[in-house]
Amino acid sequence: MRSDVVKKGFERAPHRSLLYASGLSPEDLEKPLIGVVNSYNEIVPGHIHLDKIGEAVKAGVWAAGGTPLSFNVIGVCDGIAMGHLGMRYSLPSRELIADSVETMAIAHGFDGLVFVPNCDKIVPGMLIAAGRLNIPSIFVSGGPMMAGRYNGEDVDVKNVFEAVGEYKAGRITDDELAELEINACPGCGSCAGLFTANSMNSLTEALGMALPRNGTIPAVTAARIRLAKAAGARITDLIERDIKPRDIMTDAAFENAIATDMAIGGSTNTVLHLLAIARAAGIELPLDKFGQISERTPYLVKISPSGSYHMQDLDEAGGVPAVMAELLAGGLIDGEGITVTGKTVAENLSGVKKRGSMIRDPENPHRPDGGIAILWGNLAPSGAVVKAGAVLPEMAHHRGPARVFTSEEDSMAAILGGKIHAGDVVVIKNEGPRGGPGMREMLLPTSALAGMGLDDKVALITDGRFSGATKGAAIGHVSPEAAGGGPIGLVQEGDMIELDLDNKSLNLLISDEEFACRKEAWTPEPPRFTSGYLARYAAAVGDASTGAVLDQQ
Repeated sequence: MRSDVVKKGFERAPHRSLLYASGLSPEDLEKPLIGVVNSYNEIVPGHIHLDKIGEAVKAGVWAAGGTPLSFNVIGVCDGIAMGHLGMRYSLPSRELIADSVETMAIAHGFDGLVFVPNCDKIVPGMLIAAGRLNIPSIFVSGGPMMAGRYNGEDVDVKNVFEAVGEYKAGRITDDELAELEINACPGCGSCAGLFTANSMNSLTEALGMALPRNGTIPAVTAARIRLAKAAGARITDLIERDIKPRDIMTDAAFENAIATDMAIGGSTNTVLHLLAIARAAGIELPLDKFGQISERTPYLVKISPSGSYHMQDLDEAGGVPAVMAELLAGGLIDGEGITVTGKTVAENLSGVKKRGSMIRDPENPHRPDGGIAILWGNLAPSGAVVKAGAVLPEMAHHRGPARVFTSEEDSMAAILGGKIHAGDVVVIKNEGPRGGPGMREMLLPTSALAGMGLDDKVALITDGRFSGATKGAAIGHVSPEAAGGGPIGLVQEGDMIELDLDNKSLNLLISDEEFACRKEAWTPEPPRFTSGYLARYAAAVGDASTGAVLDQQ
C-alpha cells in the first residue's frame, strides 16, 4: 500500500507513534489510509453541512475496511465575494486548493482520497489535485440547494442579483427586495440553479469521477447522506483494483463531459475549469474542441438562469444519468470508459430512463447545438465563451458602439447611473487572469442590465468571466486578455463591435491599418497589486484559453 511509506518497518516507529497519538490503533494501520478531503466551513451555504457529509463518507470507509482521516481545504463563496476585492481571490483559490491537497496527500502517504466539495472553485481545484496526484479517488459533493419561494414561484440567488437592477429602476419596493432576499436561498447546498457549482458537480459525474446523481440529489435529503456513505465504501475497491483518476479521466471522458455540458447548458466557467483539469490529468484539450462538440450536441435541458427549472427538478427527471442516456442512445458520448463505480459508462446507464418532459429528446431539442458556444474573430483570436442557451434570440446578432471601461466598478456605476442605452456594447477590459488579477466573475453588471430590462438590448464583453447565474449576451474569457496585449485592450469608446452567434464570431469593426496603429501605440496598464498572493498569481498565471493555470512555464 502507498501508506506503507509512513507506517511499515522499524524505521517508521516514530511515524506510527504519531499516528497512535491521533487515536489510531495498530489494527487501523493495517487498513488502507483514506484521506477525506473536505471543504467544510461555516460561512459558505454550500459547505455548512459538509461536516455531516464527511461523517457519512467516513462511515462508508470504515464499513468497507478502510481507515478514514479527514483534512480541510479553503472554499470561497463566489456570491458573497461578488462585486468587491474578494472576487479577485476566487479563481486564484483554485490553485491554492489543488496545491494544498497535493501537499497533504503526499506528506501523509494516503492510499486513496474521497473528495467532499460543493462550490465553484473547490470542485475544479480538487479535480486538478486528483489528476495531478493520480492515486485512487472518488468525489461526493454536498448537493444543490432547494429553490426558494417568492410570490408563488421558485426563485434563487440569481433573482436577488437581478432585483438590484429592478430596485434601481424603481420596479420593486424596499419591502419587496427585503422579502425576496430572505426567501431566495432557503438553506444549505450549492445555489439552486445550473450555475458554476452545480455545473461542475454534474460534470464530475459525467467525467466518471463521482457516483450517478452526484450532481443533482438535493443537499437536504437523506439520499445525499446515503450517496456519501456509498462513495466512502467505493474507495477501498478502487484501491484494491488500482483504478486511478487518469484511468478514468481519459480523452473520451473529457469529451463526454463536454457533450453533457452542452446538453444541459452549463456555466461558461466549465470551459475554463475543464481545460485546467485536463492539463493536470495529462490530456491535451484544445479550446476549439468545445466548439466542435457543441456543434454536434443538442441542447436538451433549460435550467435557471436559462429557464425556470432548478436542480431539484433535474433530479426528479432522472438527473445527469438520464441526460447522458439520451446522448448515449444518439451516439453522442462514448460508453466504454471505466468510472468510479468500477463499471463502464454504458453499464452505469443501462436501463436509465428520463421522467417527464424536462429533458428533451435529441430530435426535439431547445436548439440543435450546445448551450455554450466558443466565439472567434479579430477581437478574440484565441477565443471567447458565451452561454448561448441564455442569450435571447434578438441578441444572437448584435452590432453596436463600444462603451469601454477598465474595471467592473466603473461599468456598474455607468449601468446604475443610466448611462448605458439600448444598442450599446459594454466592454470591460483589464479584468483577465493577469490583468484583474484573478479574472473576476461579473454577475453584478449582467444582473443589473437584466433587472433594468436591457438584457435583450445590450451586449457585454470582457476578458474577465461571468457567474454561471449570468444570462444575456455576456461574452467572457476574451483571449488574449488586455494585459497580455490582446485586441480587447485596443477597443476605444464608440468603436463598432459585431457579435454573431450563428457564425460564432466576435469582431471589432475597424480597419487593419487602424488596428496596427493602435497595437504599435499600446502600453500595458501598471499592475494593480505589487505584493501578496495576487501579485504572485498575476506573474505566473496563463491565458484563459488554456485554463488560466499557473504552470505555463
